[in-house]
Amino acid sequence: MVAPVSARVTRAWCILGTVLALGGEGCTTAPSSRPAALASPSQPRPTTQTGQASWYGEPHHRQLTASGERFDMHALTAAHPTLPFGTRLRVVNLDNAREVEVRVNDRGPAVPGRIIDLSYAAARALGAVGAGVVPVRVTVLP
Repeated sequence: MVAPVSARVTRAWCILGTVLALGGEGCTTAPSSRPAALASPSQPRPTTQTGQASWYGEPHHRQLTASGERFDMHALTAAHPTLPFGTRLRVVNLDNAREVEVRVNDRGPAVPGRIIDLSYAAARALGAVGAGVVPVRVTVLP
């Protein structure tokens, strides 16, 4: 049997009142302890980052990236932990001042302490293939 409308409305108001009364308790959140490089998409992203870059190539060639496209080690692309797919970046090798423009199409790097993973072609343009890991400055392009 269904309760009369007035009883259902009263019950709904009681539930709503209880939720609102309890809502203020225990619902606060602690400040985020996530580093800036892993900031949520709603927070402003730094336009420039400095850190270590690595590269990836043959073992990942033609595999699906996080963006859904196939990885092409000969394209000027990169993996970044937070920047939106399609973001264009200028990457400068701080050891030799060589620079390259890349497009973010994947997530990474998987190794802590690195800020970007470059495709083989991007690493080659920077003169970073032999070293494997190089210091870089990454700038978001308009």
